[in-house]
Amino acid sequence: MIVCIAEKPSVAKDIADVLGARSRKEGYIEGNGYRVTWTIGHLCTLKEPHDYTEIWKRWSLGSLPMIPPRFGIKLITNRGIEKQFAIIEQLIQNAEYIVNCGDAGQEGELIQRWVMQKAGARCPVKRLWISSLTPEAIREGFNNLKDQSEYQPLYEAGLSRAIGDWLLGMNATRLYTLKYGRDRQVLSIGRVQTPTLALIVKRYHEITNFVPTQYWELKTLYRETTFNATSGRFDSEAEAQEALQKITGQPFTVTDVTAKNSVENPPRLYDLTSLQADCNRKYALTAETTLQTIQSLYEKKATTYPRVDTTYLSDDIYPKCESILKGLRDYQPLTAPLIGKPLIKSKKVFDNKQVTDHHAIIPTGVYPQGLTDIEKKVYDLVVRHFIAVFYPECKFRSTTVQGQSAGVNFKATGKVITSPGWKVVFAQETNDEQENKSDKEKILPPFTKGESGPHTPGVQEKWTQAPKNYTEETLLRAMESAGKNIDDEELREAMKENGIGRPSTRAEIIEKLCKRNYIRRERKNLIATPTGIELISLIRNELLKSAELTGQWEKKLRDIEKRKYEAKTFIDELKAMLAEVVNEVLSDNSSLSSGA
Repeated sequence: MIVCIAEKPSVAKDIADVLGARSRKEGYIEGNGYRVTWTIGHLCTLKEPHDYTEIWKRWSLGSLPMIPPRFGIKLITNRGIEKQFAIIEQLIQNAEYIVNCGDAGQEGELIQRWVMQKAGARCPVKRLWISSLTPEAIREGFNNLKDQSEYQPLYEAGLSRAIGDWLLGMNATRLYTLKYGRDRQVLSIGRVQTPTLALIVKRYHEITNFVPTQYWELKTLYRETTFNATSGRFDSEAEAQEALQKITGQPFTVTDVTAKNSVENPPRLYDLTSLQADCNRKYALTAETTLQTIQSLYEKKATTYPRVDTTYLSDDIYPKCESILKGLRDYQPLTAPLIGKPLIKSKKVFDNKQVTDHHAIIPTGVYPQGLTDIEKKVYDLVVRHFIAVFYPECKFRSTTVQGQSAGVNFKATGKVITSPGWKVVFAQETNDEQENKSDKEKILPPFTKGESGPHTPGVQEKWTQAPKNYTEETLLRAMESAGKNIDDEELREAMKENGIGRPSTRAEIIEKLCKRNYIRRERKNLIATPTGIELISLIRNELLKSAELTGQWEKKLRDIEKRKYEAKTFIDELKAMLAEVVNEVLSDNSSLSSGA
């Protein structure tokens, strides 16, 4: 009998249907030589400090750092979990071989491996690796099962992440709580959560300490077009008024008109972070809600595997794309021009070198049914991005008009779309989005060099603006690029290996900070609370707060996956850093210890 272990009952049912297993038993489905069971997510976890020694049961500065000689796992204490594990354990004892059908990612690999280890599996193990739950994808996956050994680096990376989080979280939390905590308040420290909180607190201080500066700008209105003085801003109103008086009543002359033809490529396909960012910006959805929604769409077979960090597709997906487009029945007006013709194959979309475990999130072509309103919105974004990459680029003409009045130079910029290309795929922008367009995107009327006429000049008083609070969209982008504000899509793509956390865990980190009252939501903004601000002020060791250092750790974890870095080296480095942090805090005499 072949035992297949999935993560959820719903996924197990999809797999069982394809395999011809129809007989439902308690905790598994049987038939056609298969027994398909499930883990209900995490059944096992790393042992807690008190599981290693009684000494670590009591929180004490003298017992730090806690570093087990060998890390162990244990079953999570829960009646339902214990019952399901006993079923899996029994099935494994009589298995010819096991098929690991866990989510095809680092966490999914870790969940299944721990369960098999705890159950004492001795038989061969094969790996099912699929990017969607359609019957075709499952069938193809079972026809191409891999040996589990091929995914050993993925497991080692996941295990290193879990051990690293344990070492830093368990030790630093006890250390700071005992040293600086008041009234039994636990000060939670984490390898990813603390640098993320530090970003939000830093932004709070930037806003709080910001001193606005007044300045003035000289503008003029000519033929219903606003021209800005090229001299820039004035630091005093007197200077601005002097320039205004100079040009008042004088004609305005167009001195130069230059036009340049340019193109704009379609937006990239979605990875999880960019989808979460767009859903927050467009629909004010939290990162957690977007993750739950796209996971649901995956389980309903409407979209592919969601916990991905690439915006590319592998070459083997290209031949399947026309079939997927044909399946998007509700989008026929947009897909009809593409069907039956060779689809555009851009290197910005199809690149094997940019795809490791999984490709970007795309629709499967399976017609979705019974979607909630939120699922429809998220699905629509994924579908439109997929359709758009097969449309031609948007062509436009950038125009710069320069003018002069009484020796004062002015400039206006704008653009005219000459061929919309992929932009027809997206719904018309809202009035707000139109109003928020930069000057470079404004559409200008035609101007001729040498034309002249009356104009209406004026001085505009302005103040410099404080940085904006993080929203989930901007925080996710900052986490993706280790705290650096990067708008350019290609540059952001290159920075991903150094991001804070993984796409699948960033939503969880934000929720954790909210639950611990370190940050709060205020409409779409994420604001640091007094508790969060105080915690970051207590952490004097910059290593614990450094987004860049955490990004470097993430890069090393990815390198473990690629067999470019040793898991042991990563853990040894963390242990050395931990010892440094403990010594530094213990030698700090600025605060009395509240622990033993």
